Amino acid sequence: MNLFQAIIIAIIEGLTEFLPISSTGHMILASTAMKLAENEFVKTFEIVIQLGAILAIALMYIKRFLQSFEIYFKLFVAFVPTAIVGFLAYDFIKLYLFNAVVVSISLIVGGIILIIIDKKVVSKESKFESPEKVSYKNAFYIGLIQCVSMIPGTSRAAATIVGGVFNGFNKKQATEFSFLLAVPTMFAATGYDMLKTPINFTSHELMLLAVGIVVAFISAWIAVKIFLKIV
Repeated sequence: MNLFQAIIIAIIEGLTEFLPISSTGHMILASTAMKLAENEFVKTFEIVIQLGAILAIALMYIKRFLQSFEIYFKLFVAFVPTAIVGFLAYDFIKLYLFNAVVVSISLIVGGIILIIIDKKVVSKESKFESPEKVSYKNAFYIGLIQCVSMIPGTSRAAATIVGGVFNGFNKKQATEFSFLLAVPTMFAATGYDMLKTPINFTSHELMLLAVGIVVAFISAWIAVKIFLKIV
């Protein structure tokens, strides 16, 4: 991987991580298009640069995290199903599902489902005052639906937004809860991957990771700001 390829992949990560399109799927397709071998470093790079996107959301919602401690418990309940399934299925997913075929199928199926739900299901009304007021039961259900996003090509944001809509949120609240839930989910996924894949990075690879995290942060910040004005 060279610097140009790292920047392109990091831009894709930042722009797509919090949108209802799969960031992992698009990064895999971009890597394939640039003829990048899906070796351990490339796979790890695609996961580690999520730290930049996580930091963007954490800083953007810092007041929400500091003002409402109730949200921590709701996010924990939503995170638990993903943590359990991710722990059990990690090796299988990384070995057999990180390929362009799985990604392409997931992107097509996910896109069709999103179009149907947006036209038929989405309500402008919400049964909750704010994302912080979601019930523990509904938070758990959203977490269950988030598990589907472990399939490469299936968007985590799309899964949690759909889960939020089906559990009483309007589209804007579902989007905000999806962003908040991304922080523990992505932080855990990145940390666990680094523990499971110990790599002695070269100085060049460390430089690529640093650049990737910074670029992902900037592009994620821009993407989220624009997306929140649209929904």
